[in-house]
Formats: sequence, structure tokens, C-alpha cells
Amino acid sequence: MDNKQATLELGTKPVGKLLAQYALPAIVAMTASSLYNMIDSIFIGQGVGPLAISGLAITFPLMNLSAAFGAAVGIGSSTCISVKLGQKDYAMAEHIFGNSFTLNLIVGVLFGLIAILFLDPILYFFGASDNTIPYARDYMLVILAGNVISQTFLGMNAVLRAASKPKQAMAATILTVILNIVLAPIFIWPLKMGIQGAAVATILSQMVALAWQIKLFNNKDEILHFKSGIYKLKRDIVKNIASIGMSPFAMNTCACIVVIFINMGLSHYGGDLAVGAYGIASKVSFIFVMVTIGLNQGMLPIAGYNYGAQQYDRLMKVLKYAMITATIITTTGFIIAEFFPYQCARLFTKDVTLIDMAIEGIRIHMLAFPIVGCQMVITNFFQCIGKAKISIFLSLSRQMLFLLPLLVILPPMMELDGVWTAMPVSDAIAAIVAFVMMAKYMKKFKRNIAENGIQQ
Repeated sequence: MDNKQATLELGTKPVGKLLAQYALPAIVAMTASSLYNMIDSIFIGQGVGPLAISGLAITFPLMNLSAAFGAAVGIGSSTCISVKLGQKDYAMAEHIFGNSFTLNLIVGVLFGLIAILFLDPILYFFGASDNTIPYARDYMLVILAGNVISQTFLGMNAVLRAASKPKQAMAATILTVILNIVLAPIFIWPLKMGIQGAAVATILSQMVALAWQIKLFNNKDEILHFKSGIYKLKRDIVKNIASIGMSPFAMNTCACIVVIFINMGLSHYGGDLAVGAYGIASKVSFIFVMVTIGLNQGMLPIAGYNYGAQQYDRLMKVLKYAMITATIITTTGFIIAEFFPYQCARLFTKDVTLIDMAIEGIRIHMLAFPIVGCQMVITNFFQCIGKAKISIFLSLSRQMLFLLPLLVILPPMMELDGVWTAMPVSDAIAAIVAFVMMAKYMKKFKRNIAENGIQQ
């Protein structure tokens, strides 16, 4: 089957099979990616110590900020590419690809340089103490030095999925995981590089995977491939990428702000180890969040193509299947968090105090997980069909409208428990808002389809 035929299948193949075809590789890739991050934390916790886990948790806001820029370019460009492929505008899809590659390089270099220049003040602002900043600094210096590699790798993976290459995107991610599993313990123990060794292993793994991606995109038989004339930034293309990428950018930026408040609250009411407990709890929840993101990534090219092709019945089917699957994923996470929190915490540390704090944190942090999956799918769906304002609002609502105020209100009344409780409460409120907005929009959307089939 040639590449154009594979793309055309997005509009003809049964939706259930198509979602499985695209989502399963993305889910495997995201599961591998979450394990990739989790393995880093396990090696750091077991090989360096409990304070290193806290130091790693301090870096989360900066990592989220980096991810915000990466998501803005990667998701924005891949969504634009999916829509153009659905419209069979292959020339424009190629130019979007070229512009996204250029943007990844520019943004990756600039973010890394600026963050390195102000690293210590940034980390102290994010809640680092004199005990944890050496670990946070050592880790982030390496990560930021290789930021352009990380961002370009993630951006190219998004394009691979949009170009009907989900298996290759999965393979690239799995390659980084395997390399990291092999390299991280070598750098941490025999080479005695500590937490910095884990960071070096991360960047080297991504560098190898990026080289393989570049080889794939050098194939001139593919719809999207490297060629002259597509790299010069065009205002309209950059504007479209930015407008669609604004939702994931806003979500990750808000995550950065919120984690700062979480770290400050945990540090104030529970000390450095409470920050480490959050680091463990967030890594456990991150697995199920990433699997759901993988599902969303599988939905993205299908929804984008069929919206562009005005095949709304297929659009509704992929939304329904994605919501059901997401609920199963996050409910599984809830069950594990409530019944096996000790086993989860023990993976990361032998420190009894940190384990006890992490058990409580894991249980509270994931209380609302059964409904989180649907909220994530709904937010992503509006992004897929180009409804950037709605998607941005839903992205912001959980973190800025609900979680941030709760982090200010609850801790003075409940102390450490107040910081933990704010998270599931905000998840539940945000999910309810998403359900209400989706119901209203779908009612209007279906009525319009029945009348004249015009896009909303």
C-alpha cells in the first residue's frame, strides 16, 4: 500500500479498527515514554537517595514549560498536517512539515539557552531548598543543553503520526526507552555520575532516535520528506500552528505554574520529603495520563482528517470510542492507586518516611481519575476540529480556574492534606465542566449536520 492510500484510509476504513491501528502504537509509545521517565526516577531514587527524588520533583515546572513549547509546535503542526492531508492538499502539508522542523530547532535552542542562564533563580523560585538544588541543577543543566534534541525528537514523532506512520513513531519512542534503561544505570553507578548520569542517558537516547527519524524523513517516496523550499518560515503557516498549538501550550504552561504552587505548599507544610512524595505520586499517575495522551494522539489524525473531509458520522464514532477507552484507562489507574500504593512507592525508594508520605499522596492525588480520561479526550477533540478557544478554556479550567484557587484556600485549613486534596477536587470540577460544554456543543453540531452538513 502506498503512502497516499494509507492516508486515504483515514476516511474509509472502519473507525474502530482505525482507532486501534493508530491509537495502539501511540499508547505503546506513550506507555514507553512514561516508563522512560519513571525508570529515570527509580534509578535516581534507588541509586542517589530520597533527596534526589525531591530535587527531581523541583524540576517538573521547568520540564512542563519546555514541554509547553514542544507541544505548541508538535501538536499544532501535526493537527494542521492531518487536516491538509484530509483535504488532499499535499503541497501545503509538506510546507507545514518544513516549517515545523525549523520552529523546533529555533525554539529548542532558545529555550535551552535562556533557561541555563537563569537556572538557579528559576529553581529557587520553583521551590528548591539548599538541600535539593544541587540535584535539580545537575539534572537540568544536561537536559537543557540537549533541549533542542528533545524538542525536535518529540516534534518529529508527532509528524510521523500525522503522516500515517504510527508504528514508526512508536518504534522511535521504544528505542529511547531501551537505550535509557541500558545507559542510565551505567552512568549512575559504574561511571558514578549520579543524577547527572540519568540526564546524560536521556539526551543520548533521544539523539539516537532523532537520527533514525531524520533517516525516515529523507525517503523521497514519502508524502512528507526533507526537501528544499519548505523550511523558510511562512507567516500564515506559523500562525495556524500557533493557534492550534496554543491549547497544549497553555495547558503545559499552567501545569508549570500550578506545580510551583504545589511544591511550595508541600515544602512549607511537609518539608523536602513531601515534595519527593509528590514526585513519586505524579510519576505513578503520569503513566495513565500518558496512555490517555497516546489514545488522543491516535484519535487526532482520524478526527482531523474526517473533519477536513466533512465526514461527521465518522468524527462522532471516533470520539465515542476514545471516551470509552479513556475511562477504562484512568479507572485502572484509580484502582492501582487505591489498592497498591505501597508497591508503587517502594519502587522509587527504601526510605520509610518517604514511602509513608507517598502512599497517602498517591491515594488522594488519583481519587478522581475515573472521570479524568473523558475530560482529556473532550479537550483534545475540540483541538482536533480546530476549536482552539474551547480547547484552551478546558485546558485552563482544571489548573487555573479550579486547582490554583484551591491550592490557596485549602492548605491554610487542612495543612498538608489540603495541598493533596486540591488536586482530585479540581479534577472532578473540570470534568463536569467539560461534560456540560461537550453536551451543548454536540447538540448544536448534530442539529446543523441534520439540516445542511455545514461545519461548526
